[in-house]
Amino acid sequence: MAMQMLTWLIAIPLLGLVTGLRTMTAMAVLCWFAYAGHLPVDDSWAAWSGKLVTAIVFTVLALGELVGDKLPKTPNRTAPFPLIARLVFAGLVGAIVAAGLNGSGVEGVILCVLGSLIGAFAGFLIRREIVVWLGCKDWPVALVEDLSAVLGAVLAMGIVTG
Repeated sequence: MAMQMLTWLIAIPLLGLVTGLRTMTAMAVLCWFAYAGHLPVDDSWAAWSGKLVTAIVFTVLALGELVGDKLPKTPNRTAPFPLIARLVFAGLVGAIVAAGLNGSGVEGVILCVLGSLIGAFAGFLIRREIVVWLGCKDWPVALVEDLSAVLGAVLAMGIVTG
């Protein structure tokens, strides 16, 4: 029971937070956990997320996003299109986790989307302030943010899968 509460109150919003930082990272990590059989999605609508090809595609997209984030012309994550993409993928991640846990898809979507909003706006503001405070270029701070997103997604999925 306690682990189930941790999953719903901490892990799913954390996956959303990660999605707010990096749109594809939580999805890629989730797909690898599902492919490895740690998230039982085989008998649900989300079975596609546990396929090897899906894990590879989302990993390539996540790696591309990590590179693209460092480019000077990349729009802010709080701009309309990037923010909408984060919210859509957060909803998808929340729904897939809920399906794997035989829980409420609506609750999974809401918790993950709320986490994504926090991740997008707080991540943007915190990263900007750290760059100003350190007086450095943006990319070293972005690399730390990348690592934090990957570790956060792995931690959250570890909680989800017990």
